[in-house]
Amino acid sequence: MTRYIIALALVIGLAGPSHSAQAQATNTSLDDSLSRLSEILGALHYLRPICGFKDDADRWRTQMQALIDAEAQGTDRRARMVAGFNRGYSGFQQTYRTCTPAAEVAIRRYLQEGAKIAREVTARYAN
Repeated sequence: MTRYIIALALVIGLAGPSHSAQAQATNTSLDDSLSRLSEILGALHYLRPICGFKDDADRWRTQMQALIDAEAQGTDRRARMVAGFNRGYSGFQQTYRTCTPAAEVAIRRYLQEGAKIAREVTARYAN
């Protein structure tokens, strides 16, 4: 997933602003994708360490910070991304204190969904 996030960050960082109606719609779609990806990163930041992935303690927050750094065009987008990350983290923090089979399923699903979003965003906005 790391290579997808890095690729996503590079693509987003290279995308220039546009003011057409189509670009506005594209930005809304991109914002929605980035918000969801942020929420997934927040969830992974909480879940992976409690499920024994101690090496992941800072990995997902670091990935989120790289994504924010690449996408710091507007304070609204940044605020939505940070809110998504925090929502993903706190939602699972309120539910899980220890690793459970359901938490492990959530991790697998979020890894898959996050990779899918990163691939789709990279494919869609790379051109």
